[in-house]
Amino acid sequence: MADHATPNLPARDFAATAEFYRAIGFEEDWRDAGWMIVSRGALMLEFFPYPDLDPATSSFSCCLRLDDLAGLYAACRAAGIAEKSIGFPRLHPPRREPSGLTIAYLVDPDGTLLRLVQN
Repeated sequence: MADHATPNLPARDFAATAEFYRAIGFEEDWRDAGWMIVSRGALMLEFFPYPDLDPATSSFSCCLRLDDLAGLYAACRAAGIAEKSIGFPRLHPPRREPSGLTIAYLVDPDGTLLRLVQN
């Protein structure tokens, strides 16, 4: 296996988090009372319980480097995640950033920001 990293993100409720990510194509690989792992192809996200998290003040985030940004973005839209500037969950459409990278933004129900970066 090649070197890799997996984001460790908060979840107020594992069942709700698993359902949200399932709707955009992730599968639950592991869950016990203290940890949950979901994956979508080679992408893997790990979650720890944080029942008192306030999504409005969360500063958790990560970058997902994607070969198919458009495909994941389409899955988010098909799951009913709205493009809007406030609220949870929400999407911000892909755009070319000043860095030259094409990036979309997904904020999950717990307020975690996932930057969706086109490889």
